[in-house]
Amino acid sequence: MNTKIWLSSPHMSGKEQKYIKEAFDTNWVAPLGPNVNGFEEDLQNYLGNNSCVAALASGTSALHLGLILLGVSKGDEVICQSKTFSASANPILYQGAVPIFVDSERDTWNLCPEQLEIAIKHRLSLGKKPKAIIAVHLYGMPYKVDDIISISKKYDIPILEDSAESLGSTYKGVKCGTFGDISILSFNGNKIITTSGGGALVAKTKEIKDEAVFLSTQARDNAPHYEHSKIGYNYRMSNIVAGIGRGQMTILNSHVSKRRHNFDFYKNSFCDINPIQFLNEPKGMFSNRWLTTILLPSYKIREALREFLLTDNIESRPLWKPMHLQPVFKDAPKYLNGISENLFERGLCLPSGSNLTKSDLARVVNKVKEYFQNVR
Repeated sequence: MNTKIWLSSPHMSGKEQKYIKEAFDTNWVAPLGPNVNGFEEDLQNYLGNNSCVAALASGTSALHLGLILLGVSKGDEVICQSKTFSASANPILYQGAVPIFVDSERDTWNLCPEQLEIAIKHRLSLGKKPKAIIAVHLYGMPYKVDDIISISKKYDIPILEDSAESLGSTYKGVKCGTFGDISILSFNGNKIITTSGGGALVAKTKEIKDEAVFLSTQARDNAPHYEHSKIGYNYRMSNIVAGIGRGQMTILNSHVSKRRHNFDFYKNSFCDINPIQFLNEPKGMFSNRWLTTILLPSYKIREALREFLLTDNIESRPLWKPMHLQPVFKDAPKYLNGISENLFERGLCLPSGSNLTKSDLARVVNKVKEYFQNVR
């Protein structure tokens, strides 16, 4: 059998070992140290916009702390984009709050401004003002930032920006990860850069960053003994993991360029296959193309193509199943227009890693073409 072509595997720069070795040589292996500080500074410099970054154990932990810092507690309602990975929604339940799922729009596949305002107005009519809005830049495509911020300000509801998939993407020239009242990043193994696991909370002030760091290190008060006046968490990134991140930051722009090349290669290669549709960048948006996604005519064809690719050891994956269709969230309120369900039924993610070779890409393309030649 041919070697495996993964959907999105880690891609090292070769510089990570330098920072990891320094951590071992100086015995900085705890969740503090020069790599943690350096990684945060690297991210702050990259994001700009006066960002203040706290390096954490995961994107999920960053979302959890983000909700806490926005004052979300038991019984509160939080609006969440339905078309996303479950980690966007799970922390709402960690806080004992209620997720309110809102559907997508067709231009970016992200949070629909129209449905968002419908949801807010309806919740207000019930006497329940949502405490926060979780908006996601899906697959690296920015959401409609101006529209979502306008609604956020109109109803005075803060935005928790989920940029787990969008490091390197921009909206009107401004980096994703800087638009929310609080924003988060992810460095999971399949992301644009990785620290094996890990994430970050991006704040607009040093005070909020410092509070995130405080909560992420068990909320230990300033005392010679262990004193705690708040509930804390073991969410801080280690110095070793941060060393991987420092090495990865050196090739972030290159990784974005290579993933965008993958998208262009697929789009050009499939231009004559009418059943395949791509998501194009709306004006003012620049996607890191974390994953190249395609739409097919039906669920049946999507599954048949996915299974056909597997016969050649090529991994692909359906688009995220909307949260309102997940059994664990079956009773959650939802405001739908049918778009996210349709995307799930028809959408497929193709291999998109920045480490794909020309022969890897050619193999995927040839296999897809073979499938469509056989079904005609």
